[in-house]
Amino acid sequence: MQINPDRDVVLDRVLNAPPSLVWRCWTEPELFCQWYGPQPGSIVGARMDLRSGGQFWFAMAGPDGQSFPNEGCFLEVVPEQKLVFTDLMTADYAPVAEVNPEFGPAFTVVLTFVPEGDGTRYRAIARHRSAAEAKLNNDMGFAENWAKVAENLNDFLAKLGG
Repeated sequence: MQINPDRDVVLDRVLNAPPSLVWRCWTEPELFCQWYGPQPGSIVGARMDLRSGGQFWFAMAGPDGQSFPNEGCFLEVVPEQKLVFTDLMTADYAPVAEVNPEFGPAFTVVLTFVPEGDGTRYRAIARHRSAAEAKLNNDMGFAENWAKVAENLNDFLAKLGG
């Protein structure tokens, strides 16, 4: 995949668990809810229809009890290797009516899980529609937040015995 440094934000880490376990943490709602999301908030529910065109949905709860639902569409699902999704569409590739500016710009995510030693080379690429949207997302703390999410995932994997 060709990376556009103006529009794409890339996170690349080695996680201390095999791809099969990293995959499960991303695709099983009961696991996903336990590690994903910024602190001190939490994920209070998730649904995932793991197929191209399938819906993903999760709700974040802020520390003040406010709920933030997130919905999107899986574009590509390659078990234990690759997961591609976007919040520019909902189930069955239906375009979203509008992007909620509270959450920042919409984007497409390409996650890859590649065996590396005893762990996984975990790569997350957030592809934005424009350089301006990528900059806005980064100004809102996107890169730092996704790095923290990767730390949360690695810590959670350790608890699972990964």
